[in-house]
Amino acid sequence: MGRLRYTVIMSLDGYLTDADGRYDWAMPDDEVVAHVTARESSADTHLYGRRMYTEMRGWEDVTDGRPGPDLDFARGWRAADKIVYSTSLPGVTTARTRLERTFDPVAVRALVDALPGDASISGPTLAAEALRQGIVDDIELYVVPVLVGGGLRALPYGARYGLEPVEQHRFGNGFVLLHYRRTG
Repeated sequence: MGRLRYTVIMSLDGYLTDADGRYDWAMPDDEVVAHVTARESSADTHLYGRRMYTEMRGWEDVTDGRPGPDLDFARGWRAADKIVYSTSLPGVTTARTRLERTFDPVAVRALVDALPGDASISGPTLAAEALRQGIVDDIELYVVPVLVGGGLRALPYGARYGLEPVEQHRFGNGFVLLHYRRTG
């Protein structure tokens, strides 16, 4: 039985992007990329919204010539199955990827439960809906030591359930991982 994990890099005040839509303040260093890569290696399937898929599909073309952690992340990304939820995306262009027009939390929960490994969910709109529906098992927050004052929230309004701390880790660049698991 798999777990559905929401992993996000966010500002200390809880945002994925600032008010201008920028996230250049959130660029991870090699240590953080290696850590994310190791964690994501347990994900058999990645669930994306349209915008996140558009950002992530560049990993399909990363080959030799990039730094080691980037190349390792790209290899893992290409090896995983991907499901993109979008009503407006005309199609998908990456291997091992399928397009779904609707996000059905019951179907997603059944999919995750049937996986031998975990699934990860990314994209603020898609993840927000999964969090509000209560189907996310683990929340992994990579907190960047910066205040951006507003923007796109990492955690949505309307999601409410108990969590227990699983892990915390401080990185050399000041990022902090806070890993929580749903209790109910």
